[in-house]
Amino acid sequence: GVDGVAASATARGGAAAAAESPKATDTPTESGDSGAEPSPQPQPPPLEQQQQQQQHDVPPPPPIAAVGTGVDAEKLLEPNNRATELPRPPSTGYWELINPGSWEQNGPEPFGGRARSASDANVLRRKGHLKEQDMLIDHMRRMHDTHTCEEVMMKMERWIAEHRLDPKRSRLKRLLPSVGHFFTQLKLVEAFREYDSVFHLSRRRYIPPNFAELRHIMNIAQVHASADHLKLITFDADGTLYADGSHFDQDNAMIGHLITLMQNKVQVAIVTAAGYPGQAHMFEGRLAGLLDAFRRLKLPKEVTDRFHIMGGECNYLLRVTPDDKRLEFVPEDLWQTDVMRRWDERDIDDMLASAQEMLVESAKAHKLSVKVLRKQRSVGIIPTNNTIYEVLEDIALTVQNQLEANVPFCAFNGGNDVFVDVGNKSLGLEALQDYLGAEPQNTMHVGDRFTLSGNDSATRDMCSVMWVANPEETGFFIKVLLKDIRKSRRTPYIE
Repeated sequence: GVDGVAASATARGGAAAAAESPKATDTPTESGDSGAEPSPQPQPPPLEQQQQQQQHDVPPPPPIAAVGTGVDAEKLLEPNNRATELPRPPSTGYWELINPGSWEQNGPEPFGGRARSASDANVLRRKGHLKEQDMLIDHMRRMHDTHTCEEVMMKMERWIAEHRLDPKRSRLKRLLPSVGHFFTQLKLVEAFREYDSVFHLSRRRYIPPNFAELRHIMNIAQVHASADHLKLITFDADGTLYADGSHFDQDNAMIGHLITLMQNKVQVAIVTAAGYPGQAHMFEGRLAGLLDAFRRLKLPKEVTDRFHIMGGECNYLLRVTPDDKRLEFVPEDLWQTDVMRRWDERDIDDMLASAQEMLVESAKAHKLSVKVLRKQRSVGIIPTNNTIYEVLEDIALTVQNQLEANVPFCAFNGGNDVFVDVGNKSLGLEALQDYLGAEPQNTMHVGDRFTLSGNDSATRDMCSVMWVANPEETGFFIKVLLKDIRKSRRTPYIE
């Protein structure tokens, strides 16, 4: 990861460990030795068999859920959530034409077999491009046209050091005007050599490192830079600690990592868009496996006091009770910043009303049927029919650019929904740092949405960041972090 703002180095992809599995990233990465002898390729089956196989391989659409906001489909039906459904646009939609199973209802196939395979829903749902947006890494990729991998890392390491000394007049600022802060120095050459010893990027002759691989190198450099002085580490929830729409189960591999961080006197916090005002039990349901582990291990108060949850981006702070290891809300006067205390409830209501109107109009413009979910500090839309990532991205960016309000807000694409929250994660990080006594240079945020429409991007203003693609990647890099911490603090890892 990196510490920059709009151009910080971290991008979507797989981790060093996850790169061995094509499931770890949206876009497979080629990280093996290019000199390996290719194995003989079997003859493809007849075209008719391929078409039949493609028809069976199309996965069913995912369940409708407010992914990225901590709201699943079942919770949308709760009375307090005031979920309302917009009428479905009339006429047969494009998805009905390309979804297998709908042809029996709509008549003969509108496309031939070859066209159907090309218009497969699985193809249309690919979303790797929009999840790999980072100006710094894009620039590093272009540098490979005239530089070797190691030369790129040497130059970038030098430019970052120069930028930290003079952020306004640095070469990096001239090349990338939107580049932000680097709270630590990144030893990119060492990180590249470490990564290259496993994945042999330097042996390639014609294929430069891809976006994900460069992000892995930046993450390794950031982990090594932060380990010695880390006081606060924060995590996004969905897509970072557990899969989108899931919860913290007892067998989640991250439980042991989080507890070990806490035992090493590192403050651990989950900063999530999920918000349940006055309902601590709703947060407990999402973290049941972690809280059970606290009780099972009989962790002392000294350790569990180092765990917090910042919900609704920056609107609700919870802590662990010392006896029964449950969650309780921290009184607002103990942690809210002066900026938050000045927010007027009328301005909040006006902002949410305007955001809801804009979300609904944008959905109608895209012929998208949605449910509207309005809460105390957020409003969002959840599609009730299949759509593609680009549509949600466009809606989120529309609100970002057109909504005017007297209070700060965050409009983001959650992957299966679009939400607008009061405040943002930058304000949540600022409040946590003040409350826990941490500084930007000894704080790191781990998340999976640092793109233009992602709600993790705002944290770059407040600390170093590490951009992961999935929970497996998170686990890999946290293992690297714990290894570095054990070297410096000599504390044993406890499962």
